[in-house]
Amino acid sequence: MTDAEDNEDRAEPIAPEARGEKIAPQARGERIAKFLARAGVASRRDAEKLVAEGRVKRNGKTVDGPATFVAPGDRIAVDGKPVTPPERTRLFRHHKPDGVVTTHRDPQGRPTVFERLPPELGRVVSVGRLDLTSEGLLLLTNDGELARRLELPSNGWLRRYRVRVHGRVEEAALAALSRGVTIEGVAYGPIEAGLDSRQGTNAWLTVGLREGKNREVRKVMAHLGLQVTRLIRTAYGPFQLGGLPKGAVEEVHPRILREQLGIGEKPVRPKDVPPEPQQLAKPPRSSTIPRARHAGPKHPHGAASRRRPSSRP
Repeated sequence: MTDAEDNEDRAEPIAPEARGEKIAPQARGERIAKFLARAGVASRRDAEKLVAEGRVKRNGKTVDGPATFVAPGDRIAVDGKPVTPPERTRLFRHHKPDGVVTTHRDPQGRPTVFERLPPELGRVVSVGRLDLTSEGLLLLTNDGELARRLELPSNGWLRRYRVRVHGRVEEAALAALSRGVTIEGVAYGPIEAGLDSRQGTNAWLTVGLREGKNREVRKVMAHLGLQVTRLIRTAYGPFQLGGLPKGAVEEVHPRILREQLGIGEKPVRPKDVPPEPQQLAKPPRSSTIPRARHAGPKHPHGAASRRRPSSRP
């Protein structure tokens, strides 16, 4: 160790907890994993892995455990790069086109959702994922902790899809999905599915679910002998795709975050309140999403319909 490094270490203040002093929780700040999650670096679970791998430093010293607290003024770095303290929580609606993957880096070199976003968004993470050939509503946030919370099936939010299938549709089989189904040892919860239109061997369905297991809609449809040829997520909880063009991003108004998610106050159960987006980017061409024959009237600002929704993939 050089003299300069030695002097820097000596200059580091001794943490009050190391001196045996008791500190009020609010004065200690927040745990390192939560700090990194809110800063949009990674989910809390992945942030804990970063800590375990010795890739996180606090005030120049490697963080040795997830119980480390980050206080105001602390300097945090991951892989040697400074981490900007979390900003106010922001949530965005994005219309994901097909042909892009929901990941920050793809080893196969395929285009990703994040490399196509407007630069003014900064670093954001997705709330769940849509696979390569799926399209529609994808929620994005700069708060990894919020993303984790919104992904939990326990929030009771309905994920709704428009699904085009090829094959013979049996409406009785669709209705039976409301009792749940087990496929190859995997139990799927109740799924609401209904036939909207049919032309020959092709049909459009509305599907809604609350769990959202990996490729759930495709696997359940395949179990019924149906091939999914197009899959569009139209709603995630109270947030709706609406007329948002492909590739466009709109911010959800902070008031909606307070009312729907309890951001900044005691959490409340979500309500179907129309989000008021602040547009950030909108491509010139708008997408065409087939609507159900009996779909109700459009609601402004991408809000979910107030009528009882149907079911998700």
